[in-house]
Amino acid sequence: QVQLVESGGGLVQPGGSLNLTCAQSGSLIRSSTTFWYRQAPGKQREMVASITTSSIINYLGAVQGRFTVSRDNDKNTGYLQMNSLKPEDTAVYYCNLKGHWPSGDFWGQGTQVTVSS
Repeated sequence: QVQLVESGGGLVQPGGSLNLTCAQSGSLIRSSTTFWYRQAPGKQREMVASITTSSIINYLGAVQGRFTVSRDNDKNTGYLQMNSLKPEDTAVYYCNLKGHWPSGDFWGQGTQVTVSS
């Protein structure tokens, strides 16, 4: 069993920054992909960024160059550094861990990010 605990959301002005953290506890997963998703009211959920145990990274085009995804495999913790935030980034952000070995699919509780002047 794996549990994910998110932190770091909040209210920021346009151009500001936030660093989201996704801390894993429970069973050890040796091979996995960490995904960050977001969903704004009235819009579809979209994948923001992903990173594998071996540091293969993918980004949503709208956040490319502004967001940085990373993970510390020794600490079992994922990070999403968000810079130059825009009002369009306002959404609930979720981390998701997909285990490859052992297999599994785990979600954090979500954290609200609001970008407003």
